[in-house]
Amino acid sequence: MAKRVLVKGNEAICMGALAAGCKFYFGYPITPQNDIPEYMSAHMPEVGGTFIQAESEVASINMLLGAAATGARAMTSSSSPGISLKQEGISYLCGSEVPGVVVNMSRSGPGLGGIHPSQGDYFQSTRGGGHGDYRVLVLAPSTAQENYDLTMLAFDLADKYRNPVMILGDALIGNIKEPVELKPYRRKIKPKDWALTGAHRRPRRIVKSLFLADGELTDHNWRLYKKYQRMAKETRFENYRADDAKLVLVAFGSVGRILKTSVDMLREKGLAVGLLRPITVYPFPHQAVQEAAERTGHLMVVELNTGQMVEDVRLAVEGRAPVDFYGRPPGSIPTPNELAKEVAKVWRKRGLQ
Repeated sequence: MAKRVLVKGNEAICMGALAAGCKFYFGYPITPQNDIPEYMSAHMPEVGGTFIQAESEVASINMLLGAAATGARAMTSSSSPGISLKQEGISYLCGSEVPGVVVNMSRSGPGLGGIHPSQGDYFQSTRGGGHGDYRVLVLAPSTAQENYDLTMLAFDLADKYRNPVMILGDALIGNIKEPVELKPYRRKIKPKDWALTGAHRRPRRIVKSLFLADGELTDHNWRLYKKYQRMAKETRFENYRADDAKLVLVAFGSVGRILKTSVDMLREKGLAVGLLRPITVYPFPHQAVQEAAERTGHLMVVELNTGQMVEDVRLAVEGRAPVDFYGRPPGSIPTPNELAKEVAKVWRKRGLQ
């Protein structure tokens, strides 16, 4: 039987990383993800791993690049401004095809903003915040349990595609404390025939992102593009009471969590409302959103920002149905009752019965 523990969301991420064989962690303090470097500093030695508090976010992402290039599983974490500083390194990871896990427990912005929960990093995370033509797989947990489970999945996907994977949470998801079932990690970590392990008695290997020969960079980018096309099949989402809904809500992460209670409240009042919660925000579950639009004819996006994921929803819908939006800039967390009232307004506006 799997062990069940009461932990914070940030700690659950660390437990998932250690279970998945993470051997290197590099980080730098910033609220609200400080529990992660604190936990990893205490527990990495127990598994024969290495913890380094780098001198900056820039240093930590490049340390991850170096460690992961040897074939080891490695992770870094930060919060919004720190992730901004890591963007150049994330681009280098993609260009060099080096896997790694990057955690963003985002805070409010822009600028210094504050430490409140926010979903304002959606564009940065899903569009690739650094330079060049690249993509990063992005997983958006909504519970401490998903923090644990999706961190293990992140390492597997990173190795599968030789590409960095981001876990996108926020202050609510990182600091909430709830039971987590510590499911054992059962996958065998395969040797990496591309890793830099020393060329004794074998041909040399090269891991790089610089391509100067005529046509070489073009070929490299097309090859990466084909890989991103394969990555696009890794969509994951949760359908919560949406099959018979007349109005489907679309939300991710912490807001998706809150909306489940709102859906239950509205159902008790006779409003057939459901929720589609993207778990992968890149790749975005376009087909699931399209099918919801065709089935119900009415969608509503709710985000803890002034409107970011709603653009992906509207692109997926392609005019099949109206897409209403309710956004809350960071600084406060909406209650289930508040969101239920906003959904009820849309229900009445659309003349639903």
